[in-house]
Amino acid sequence: MLTIDTSSDFGKRVLRHLDDDVVVWLTTSRPGMAPQPSPVWFLWHDDALLMFSQPGTPKLRNIAANPNVALNFNCTPEGGDVVVMTATAEVLAEQPAADVVDIYLTKYAHNIERLGSTPDAFLQAYSAPVLITPTSLRGH
Repeated sequence: MLTIDTSSDFGKRVLRHLDDDVVVWLTTSRPGMAPQPSPVWFLWHDDALLMFSQPGTPKLRNIAANPNVALNFNCTPEGGDVVVMTATAEVLAEQPAADVVDIYLTKYAHNIERLGSTPDAFLQAYSAPVLITPTSLRGH
């Protein structure tokens, strides 16, 4: 498990990204192919990131073949505030606890509505929960 030094400026910026950002770039690898980055919605909870995916997507097939992934947050236009994590990803067999799902849905309520969807419809379409556990951290 990754420990974030919250006493450092860098650690504080990492936590700000984890708490406040709406999108993180998840990079998975197709066997024998180039890495595939995808912007994903996420929730930082219990030292891991939770995301939901539509079943059968390339990113899920990539995770099944190779659970080692990378995550990066958008940096400033000048190239500052860089945060990159490596992690392991696991497609969960069961849905997370209802209170955790509710926190996720609250975070993305506006975005789900903008898609013309409802929380229930979103969870039906994005029914594959993925737990991403960071293993290393770098940036500046």
